[in-house]
Amino acid sequence: MSQTGEQGTLYVISAPSGAGKTSLVGEMIRADARLGVSVSHTTRPMRPGEQDGVNYHFISREEFEAMIGRDEFLEHADVFGNYYGTSQVWVEQTLARGRDVILEIDWQGATQVRRLMPHCVSVFIVPPSAAVLRERLVGRGTDAPEVVERRLREAAEECRHALEFDYLVVNDDFAEALSQLLSIVTCQRLRMDRQEVRHAGLLSSLMDGDGA
Repeated sequence: MSQTGEQGTLYVISAPSGAGKTSLVGEMIRADARLGVSVSHTTRPMRPGEQDGVNYHFISREEFEAMIGRDEFLEHADVFGNYYGTSQVWVEQTLARGRDVILEIDWQGATQVRRLMPHCVSVFIVPPSAAVLRERLVGRGTDAPEVVERRLREAAEECRHALEFDYLVVNDDFAEALSQLLSIVTCQRLRMDRQEVRHAGLLSSLMDGDGA
């Protein structure tokens, strides 16, 4: 538990592929030392340049299914034959230490997390238009045309769930979108239920009229 007894906030951030979510979250982490990103577990093979415990926790399918059986995941999914999941124990322990946690997950995972942790704060990021999203996906130069078309279809499906989230951020200008995301974090930290814990002594002295 944190020294002040203050609980961290869980942020669930979702977006269609190409909306800039990963880049924005990376900048959020660099800008705010109290923010951390949950490292997911996966059964997919490690790719060149990846590190266990940094990019993902790479485990076997048998280990993953055993964790499912023990209800150890906040959310999990089978994506193209590989499991991906978020450790509930790690998230709860990190929040108890007073650190804020960001989960980068799709809308389906976000639905699972909201059910188990209803006090989480959810944010959906969108591009300024479908045309810009297409430009970004094509501009990557990493996907074949048919893959780009599939991602666009998937993006349309994901955006149909945007209204289920607490906040919407339009990533037209990167710096502005980053500022808005950090503003959401600041607003949550200034909520009265959190400030009451953080500044209990100050509020008590002011209410008692000490120093008047």
